Amino acid sequence: MTGSVNTLMSVNTGRKRMSLGRREALFFYIFIAPWLVGLLVFTIGPIIASLYFSFSDYAIVAPPHWIGFKNYIRAFTQDRLFWKSLGNTFYYVGLGVPLQVVFAFLLASLLNTNIKGRIFYRIAYYVPSIIPGVAAAVLWIILLNPRLGLVNLLLSLFGIPAINWLGNPAWSKPALIVMSLWGVGGSMIIYLAGLQSIPDSLYEAAEIDGASRWGKFRHVTIPLMTPTIFFNLVTQIIGSFQIFGSAYIMTGGGPLNSTRFYMLHLFDYAFSSFRMGYASALAWVLMLIILAFTLLIFKSSQAWVFYAGGAD
Repeated sequence: MTGSVNTLMSVNTGRKRMSLGRREALFFYIFIAPWLVGLLVFTIGPIIASLYFSFSDYAIVAPPHWIGFKNYIRAFTQDRLFWKSLGNTFYYVGLGVPLQVVFAFLLASLLNTNIKGRIFYRIAYYVPSIIPGVAAAVLWIILLNPRLGLVNLLLSLFGIPAINWLGNPAWSKPALIVMSLWGVGGSMIIYLAGLQSIPDSLYEAAEIDGASRWGKFRHVTIPLMTPTIFFNLVTQIIGSFQIFGSAYIMTGGGPLNSTRFYMLHLFDYAFSSFRMGYASALAWVLMLIILAFTLLIFKSSQAWVFYAGGAD
């Protein structure tokens, strides 16, 4: 009799435990439901919809009509501004990203030394990176004004004639690249965190071995900073391929389409011409380009990224 009672009590305890587990699972799904709904409605849903639209003739005001690969064929064979915008974007990425990486890294290295007022300089160089893009663009329109801008005023002190930065096709893209260097504070902070994580004992050991300041920077700092450089390189390439705000506000894609970057070209078709199907195809082409570059960088990282303490 006692054994039967014990068996019955153990079964009831098991049921209580299972019901408790089910309640925990239920509450778990209830708590993550807002995130799941947001993911499905605002992320996965639009991705699937844009993929469908990219194979359709869709003008927003009318239902989409399936046309297969015609949007993609048109982009590569008929749209002359497609190649122009892609070339402008590659120019910006190819020249701007290396300058951003080097400038931010050197700036972080300088601000990691015991210079007087380094806290002020860190704040001063970081603040531009948190200024809203529209405000920054308006500010640089004033700075680059060919007659009253501060940039030309400083150049005139060295006898350099005034440059029409935003009105000359030869200078418009370099002007936007210079503007991008003004906002490297976010990357600088990441580099600064990486520099401060390097143990002082490694520098002391290198100094005992007779390494100069340049030798310590080359053989200690740079190898240990490669994971941070890798992270910033990937994020800056992805961001630079999507440049839009500064070109849209400062030049509108001109002069002579010299700053008509890919995202601006896509925007015009989506919201000026209302050809959402073709714009969706352009978006997927850009995604594949960014994916290819990202995979290439990840593949090459095995040859130049050094993870301290990691297994070979």
